Amino acid sequence: MDNALNWFEIPSTDIDRAAAFYGAIFDATIEVFEMHPGFKMATLPYESGKGVGGAIVTGEFYTPSTDGTLVYLNGGEDLSVVLDRVEDAGGKVLGPKQDIGENGFIAIFLDTEGNRVGLHSMG
Repeated sequence: MDNALNWFEIPSTDIDRAAAFYGAIFDATIEVFEMHPGFKMATLPYESGKGVGGAIVTGEFYTPSTDGTLVYLNGGEDLSVVLDRVEDAGGKVLGPKQDIGENGFIAIFLDTEGNRVGLHSMG
């Protein structure tokens, strides 16, 4: 086994709003597409074949939550750049950038859908 994680999905109730939010904080274009009737997805930025990817999803059985699994997204060189865009994009910073020693830095935010999400960076 190479990785403990292969793919992740962040629930949304309004996929267009969620795609706009994540596009704003990552300064990227995130396109929404229908996988099958009643299920839409918007893939978050990642380089195929070089790491783990994930998406924002909407459909039956997808309910945003502040409880449960906490996914840490890649904050790039310095997660402060992404974190500083969260509130302007409609989210809320729940925890400021914290030093976790040799493992880098983390921060927690609430997205526009009501999900608690983390950021991680080495700087």
